[in-house]
Amino acid sequence: MKLLIDAGNSRIKWALIDEDKWLRNGVVPVEQADQLPHFFATQHDIQQIWASNVAGEKIAQQIGKIALALRCPLHFVVAQHRQCGVHNRYTQAGQLGCDRWMALLAAWQLVQGACLVVNCGTATTIDTLSAQGEFLGGLILPGVELMQSSLVAATDQLKSARGAYAPYPLNSADALYSGAIQASCGAIERQYLLLDDDKAPVLLSGGAAASLLPHLNQNIFGVPPRGVENLVLHGLSLLTREANA
Repeated sequence: MKLLIDAGNSRIKWALIDEDKWLRNGVVPVEQADQLPHFFATQHDIQQIWASNVAGEKIAQQIGKIALALRCPLHFVVAQHRQCGVHNRYTQAGQLGCDRWMALLAAWQLVQGACLVVNCGTATTIDTLSAQGEFLGGLILPGVELMQSSLVAATDQLKSARGAYAPYPLNSADALYSGAIQASCGAIERQYLLLDDDKAPVLLSGGAAASLLPHLNQNIFGVPPRGVENLVLHGLSLLTREANA
């Protein structure tokens, strides 16, 4: 059995898999990362741990404690020049976020063609795969919540309040939320038009994916955008199969 960990800036997702079969999965807030070693301490049938970590050294140490307690190998993944059929054209391959790379691997296996891969978390990343499996590049912008909180923090007259989407907002909370939605959707739509392939799907994953999907302009997409849960974990699963083949 293998433990897969996707440690993001806000949440830590995990899954237990046996070969290709998913046994269990869950989510833990980053603030509760210190609970993870205790949670998995009795799972002595875990033989390997594979982790994508963009949450920093403290989280890496907590993941390390799990491996130490279980006495099993721990693999922190790093983006490569070429892996699982995907060619990484980043200027320095290893500087691409490991979460983005795992999502790209999973998307390529799923689509086997050109697509847009959108991870919607603390940051929103919009990455493009060509029909030949080349990662052509991508965007990083603040996520929906971060856009709002950064404006509130930097602006005296704006107050933190949960807003709702409106085409023409009439209060500040709605204006903040709607602006973040429109900015995110606009970036996705512009990158899709740059791809210039109406058969290419758009895959959205992450906590804010459900907030963005209803507001994308369906008229510009040849294939309706769709949400795909746990792209990063699926990428890790794919990588374990290649490594253990």
